[in-house]
Amino acid sequence: MAKIWRVYSDANGQSRIVELPLAMTPFVDTEGARGEGTPMQSAAGIVFRVSPPGYVLDWHCAPRRQYSISLSGAAEIEVGDGTVARIGPGDVVLAEDLTGQGHITRVVGEQPRFYAIVPLTDV
Repeated sequence: MAKIWRVYSDANGQSRIVELPLAMTPFVDTEGARGEGTPMQSAAGIVFRVSPPGYVLDWHCAPRRQYSISLSGAAEIEVGDGTVARIGPGDVVLAEDLTGQGHITRVVGEQPRFYAIVPLTDV
C-alpha cells in the first residue's frame, strides 16, 4: 500500500516528517464506481515533472501547501532532525513546511522520478 507523508514546520522552524493514515470511507459515485476513498479537497491545478537520477534539491521550503504524488522512480526527503523518508511509486507527500529550515529532496536509484504536483487551495 502506498504511503502518505506530511512534511511540516514545528514551532522552532525545523521541518518534520510523519507518516499519516488515509481517512478512507466507503463511497458510491454517481456513475456507479464504488470502493473506499477520501473526502474531496480543493486544488488549484496539476503539473507533471521529471527529475533525473542523482538530482538533489538542497534545503528548501515548500512554495505553497501541495501534494507531490510519485508516479515512478524513487526519492528521499530529509528533514532537519536527520529523518529520511524514502518515497516510491504511489506515495504521496503533503508539503506544508512553508517557513523555517525546510527539507532536502533527492532522486535516488537509476531511474528518473516522474511525479505530479497538486497545489492545494485553502477553503
